[in-house]
Amino acid sequence: MLLKTKGTPSGVDAPVIGRVTFNPENDAEILIITDNISGHIGRFKAVLSTDAQLFQLDKPSVHSITAIDHLSEGDIVVVNTDGVINTLYRINSYHNFLLFTERCNSNCLMCSQPPKNRDDTDYLYNIHSQTIPLIPKDCFELGITGGEPTLLGERFFKLLEQIQTHLPDTEIHCLTNGRSFAWPTFSQKLSMMSFSRLMLGIPLYSDYYAQHDYIVQAKGAFNQTIQGIYNLAKHNIRLEIRIVLHKQTIPRLVKLSKFIYKNLPFVEHVAFMGLEYQGYTPHNIEKLWIDPNDYGNELVEAITYLSDFGINTSLYNAQLCTTPEKIWQFTRKSISDWKNIFHEECDKCLIKQACGGFFASSTFKRSAAIKAFTTDCIK
Repeated sequence: MLLKTKGTPSGVDAPVIGRVTFNPENDAEILIITDNISGHIGRFKAVLSTDAQLFQLDKPSVHSITAIDHLSEGDIVVVNTDGVINTLYRINSYHNFLLFTERCNSNCLMCSQPPKNRDDTDYLYNIHSQTIPLIPKDCFELGITGGEPTLLGERFFKLLEQIQTHLPDTEIHCLTNGRSFAWPTFSQKLSMMSFSRLMLGIPLYSDYYAQHDYIVQAKGAFNQTIQGIYNLAKHNIRLEIRIVLHKQTIPRLVKLSKFIYKNLPFVEHVAFMGLEYQGYTPHNIEKLWIDPNDYGNELVEAITYLSDFGINTSLYNAQLCTTPEKIWQFTRKSISDWKNIFHEECDKCLIKQACGGFFASSTFKRSAAIKAFTTDCIK
């Protein structure tokens, strides 16, 4: 599924953000023309078209757009000065997120979106501060991701305040490495917002500091993350722990589960996550790859340990055929719709509808144990 398209810009001197419509009579900021220009278009911020040319317009426009089939009425997009049109919010999806920054103070071996060493603060803050008021009030859940979102500093809190104001009933899930919250003033500022619908998803990859630091490629990261978690917990901030499953985390997986229960029993959720073959992962595959079929015993013990002690636990990004049946109840359909696929083997599977499927990148690397179930074994 496309999240961006491109055309030839005209008069686009600054990014234009708005909801799209295919009907000139509808209330929106950006008009997409699929036929002859008709109706009053003067009120639109920008006009988009797949045609090779547009009539001379005294407003920003983009013509010769390569594709628009992925756009729906009411989607929110940004029209950039180079003619690239990025989708910021999809009206028909439950997998919407805001990318606060592409910078990060960690450099994880398996990062699916490697950090970029450039200051994108002004651009992305400007984009999101205009996007948030346009998001429908009935949005059920919205993700915040990066990079490391907290690197926005004061602007991180300004965007959260804006979300809290415009989307009071929306569940907000923010992915962060938690390190910024090691500073008490940072976690205290978040607590002062009383943002009850916000949950922070923080990765913890080992109970042993050196192993965690190696995986995230940042010295001192483990201590900062744990301190950040404690500072947040002191203020009753909702917390989730995330554990990516690969060759570096599997050997101490059960010990990590015990560490979480004994030291972080206040967390609301623990998510075990299958590896995505994207970003840095292909470059570090020898250090990371272990067939999911080969770590079933460790996964069962780690998940059931936490669950038996009352901690809400889930397994993300996993296929039923590579997961021990004993923990099927913990599997979730977690892969974002725009990168979720099934393979040819799955066509004959009788329990396909219950399976979370694959990342699109799995076409390059996946378990050797993928198979179709020929009987319906879902109980």
